[in-house]
Amino acid sequence: MNGGELVAETLLGHGIDTVFTVPGESFLTVIEALRRQQNKVRLVTTRHESGASFAAEAFAKVSGRPAVAMVSRGPGATNAAIGVHTAKQDSTPLVLFMGQVTTNSRGREAFQEIDPASTFASMAKGVFEPKTPEEIGPAVAEALALAVEGRPGPVVIALAKDLSEADVGNAEPIAPRAAARPEVDKVAAGEAARLLAAAERPLILAGEAILFDDARDALLRLAEASGAPVIAAYRRQDAYPNDHAAYIGHLEINRVAYQRRALDEADVVLAAGSRLDGITNENDTWPAATQALIHVYPDDEVRDRFTAAATLGGDTGDALDAIARALPDGGGGGGGTWREELRHGYLADNDPAGAANLGAVNLAHVVRLAAERLDEDAVVLTDGGSFARWVHRYHRFSKPRTQAGPIAGAMGYAVPGAVGAALARPGARIVAYVGDGGFMMTGQELATALEQGLDLKIVVCDNNAHGSILSGQLKRFGEEGVYGTRLASPDFAGLARAYGAPAWRVETTEAFAEAFDQALAHTGPALLHLITDERDIVPFGEEREAV
Repeated sequence: MNGGELVAETLLGHGIDTVFTVPGESFLTVIEALRRQQNKVRLVTTRHESGASFAAEAFAKVSGRPAVAMVSRGPGATNAAIGVHTAKQDSTPLVLFMGQVTTNSRGREAFQEIDPASTFASMAKGVFEPKTPEEIGPAVAEALALAVEGRPGPVVIALAKDLSEADVGNAEPIAPRAAARPEVDKVAAGEAARLLAAAERPLILAGEAILFDDARDALLRLAEASGAPVIAAYRRQDAYPNDHAAYIGHLEINRVAYQRRALDEADVVLAAGSRLDGITNENDTWPAATQALIHVYPDDEVRDRFTAAATLGGDTGDALDAIARALPDGGGGGGGTWREELRHGYLADNDPAGAANLGAVNLAHVVRLAAERLDEDAVVLTDGGSFARWVHRYHRFSKPRTQAGPIAGAMGYAVPGAVGAALARPGARIVAYVGDGGFMMTGQELATALEQGLDLKIVVCDNNAHGSILSGQLKRFGEEGVYGTRLASPDFAGLARAYGAPAWRVETTEAFAEAFDQALAHTGPALLHLITDERDIVPFGEEREAV
């Protein structure tokens, strides 16, 4: 057995059944080993390394299992870095294999050489570079385990060409190890319950660990027991059923009036599985020092970033259940009118009937019309870009793992992400919303979707601009300050047809439903090219008025 075969056998032993790649000559033995196992593992060749890492990130997010991408050294690895960064900020288990120069050339600036440790140290949970053939098996097994332990995240393995081709003797693949979680601190759970019970206006924030720890049922039980309203962290709307009476919306970049009231008036904030990312916590200004914070998160490093009145690690669901059990009879002290008023605010604010529009295509109605045609198991992806706020505001999520989008705001995510989502959830409807700028970065992965025979739909929201930056220029400098942000878009429908996918150009809201129905009726990739107005960059007052 050579090193490449050992990599393949270890992946199979850990349940990996899909690998995303742009092939490289430094890991040919791995590809050959996967070819011989193609009845057990699917190799998906994307058209760019960013597509491979984005597709893997979405696959992991939607499936709840670690995903694997393989790219070449140097240029390939740096192209894939955007997906590694996305996986880090999104807490997504991803293992990136990068080829490496031969061991005797390391450190000499060999052809396409980079140092993986210094390149990926700030983006990955760990970086492994086996120095001998005997180290390959343990490194692969450790990387797969590390990716899912505690707070999930990306891990990078650099595999030298000579080691992947070397004989590893009688080495056996290392079996998966069970993830260990510390027991829930009952004293801390009791203190959290005491704070919730005493609160007049408690607020629960639902974050990413609810999803990767499968803790939605536990969160539902705690919300019912405490009477507290639940708000979702940034791009985590699927962490809590949006039709539940406790749900009061999503912390977008923009805070609307009823949300501002909730954030300002809450006396106790329970961050349930949220790392309190920069958008969710408004650049470390919320929760305020006057608000008691209960922080439930499986990673010590994340919890240590904040000053909390009570903090709980371990499994997120177990921690939430422990708090619920420790509540006094009758539950928490909050909820009631407070929750009902906030829920009413959410329903009123997210009614597309009240969405003002300046262009001929109203994205509020487009998003709701699409949602009405999708079942609750459909997966909806959004790219980086301000247009995504229309989807966040007007689409409602019911089931877990049905939302995917980059917390890091990485443009180019949605199209390759849709490839990963379609492979992770066969049979589910997959809809990717992407801007004209994002599609031009990775839209070539439509060819990958066609090659793989995937059933996914792409909605291109085309306003001929880098919208959020254009909005900022107009607000600060006026029309004369617009520079470098207005674009000349191609015919996206014609481009999709050139790839081999049916496509429709949509210039009015009224034309959308029929076009979308036809796209859904087609089995396979299909694209809708929406002509939107730059004045409708976001569905929120101040920013819209500036454009």
